[in-house]
Amino acid sequence: MDHHEPDGPSAVELAAIRRSLTNGRGALSRRTALRAFGVGALTVGGGAALSGCGIPPAKREGGAAAADDHSEKEKQVVFSNWTEYMDISEDNKSRPTLAEFTKRTGIKVKYTEDINDNVEFFGKIQPQLAAGQDAGRDLINVTDWLAARMIRLGWVQKLDAALLPNAYANLAPQFRRPDWDPGRAYSYPWTGISTVIAYNAKATGGKKVDSVSQLLDDPSLKGRVGFLTEMRDTVGMTLLDLGKTPGRFTDADYDEAIGRLQKGVDKKQIRRFHGNDYTSDLSKGDLAACLAWAGDVIQLQADNPDIRYAIPAPGYITSSDNLLVPAQARHQRNATRLIDYYYERPVAARLAAYINYVCPVEGVAEELAKIDPELAGNTLIVPDKAMAAKSHAFRSLSSEEEKAYEEKFAKLIGA
Repeated sequence: MDHHEPDGPSAVELAAIRRSLTNGRGALSRRTALRAFGVGALTVGGGAALSGCGIPPAKREGGAAAADDHSEKEKQVVFSNWTEYMDISEDNKSRPTLAEFTKRTGIKVKYTEDINDNVEFFGKIQPQLAAGQDAGRDLINVTDWLAARMIRLGWVQKLDAALLPNAYANLAPQFRRPDWDPGRAYSYPWTGISTVIAYNAKATGGKKVDSVSQLLDDPSLKGRVGFLTEMRDTVGMTLLDLGKTPGRFTDADYDEAIGRLQKGVDKKQIRRFHGNDYTSDLSKGDLAACLAWAGDVIQLQADNPDIRYAIPAPGYITSSDNLLVPAQARHQRNATRLIDYYYERPVAARLAAYINYVCPVEGVAEELAKIDPELAGNTLIVPDKAMAAKSHAFRSLSSEEEKAYEEKFAKLIGA
């Protein structure tokens, strides 16, 4: 595939994209349903390491046997994704970036929004993958911990680097070296997901809330604080507040973080641990401040000027959703070309303008500014160096750690 940077959208297209930012999406983002997986799911978590400019050789424990590729004869690719995770036209009748890919390459994309939950989706494809069969999908988009598990099991095809010139060149440094796929030999991120502190300035009386300590100890916030039901986000942010590193913590560190949160529960500082319903409570002021996902904050701010966010001084937790080609996929080459297409900066900009999560494509700001200068300057979508330097990934867990940690967290939140 040629290294190609297409012309930007026309003035008419730009207007349509801008309108879609407020009218083309649901009230809640796709992210609010992302992390609903059960205790003891035996997953392996992980995230991007935060340094390194090059991509080193990848290490791998398992291995998928090379499957027959039918890409040349069958000009198609089957892509499974989450809902509200792809740009759509103003009339809701087409997906512009996918349509452009087909126009350019002749490859038709069967696009399905059939991922509602990581564990549920894994259950759909696990029997076929375990049996060494085609799972009926050429490209899937799953969260880092599930991507790590699938790679470890050998249920993912190694990507052909020759078909990824844009991805290799344009991947932002903070996403280049996840500990579960250090060479990006099997995955490329679709988006980054940042966990921040959000607060309703009206509900706090104008007070800024910018630390986990403040969430847990400020008496003026008592009973109006929320933490996420996702273990990695809540414990990870608490570890940072305790001066620990989420990428290198011990069992004792984890227990200290759980104990710190338990005190917040016992003294009723924490109103509740929330999932996909925190956005409405924050907007109404029932929650004065909480841990939140950055993409949701951007959307809430469009409708409520009282919604603010803060990055704590010790930093914030970041994770990612990742594109993988399952073992035995029929159209590996076509799927890999589609991955690379989304690393062309104009394409990445259009996607970022719609979904509002961290764009993993370095240098996308210039193209995004053609669509919406405000979005291009938003470090929640396009992190600058200072923002990227504050991001921390929760380290990969063994299945034994996963089970033990999730059990302790479930007890904390009353699950």
